Amino acid sequence: MGRIGKIGLNVTLAGLGAVVVWLLYALLKGTVLPEVAGVIPEEAPDSLAGEIFQVDVRNGAGITGLAKDMRHYLISKGYDVVEVGNHTSFDEPETIVIDRVGNLEIAKRIATSLGLPEDRARQDIRQDYFLDASVIIGKDYAQFQPFSIPEASKEPLPK
Repeated sequence: MGRIGKIGLNVTLAGLGAVVVWLLYALLKGTVLPEVAGVIPEEAPDSLAGEIFQVDVRNGAGITGLAKDMRHYLISKGYDVVEVGNHTSFDEPETIVIDRVGNLEIAKRIATSLGLPEDRARQDIRQDYFLDASVIIGKDYAQFQPFSIPEASKEPLPK
């Protein structure tokens, strides 16, 4: 095979490799064949246009288990919770949702899913976080989903 033939073969293989990498990335992000990749739940009523958004949850109230409970709730609403943990402090007065990618609508949608007013959605773009939004749970956590319980269903604990 001549020099030009080898160059053509290398270019073809490089292009094929790029296509394979793109397909793998798209499968992992759920943009190509999402039902095969298993990344779209049967019902995702709180995601925009059928997309799955990646979220992290931070406990800023200092109550054990809040981030874990929030994680389960957000997953049930169709969000992909990629990480949970403690916030940098436990004295956050209000629960907020922070847009990390420059799409405030995602943060507003998450806030609405939690029963928060849309003005609790803020913007602090951090593309190095590799996620769409962050939920910081504040000391007001008992006022909204998943922690609020309708008054009619509250019963005293047995003694």
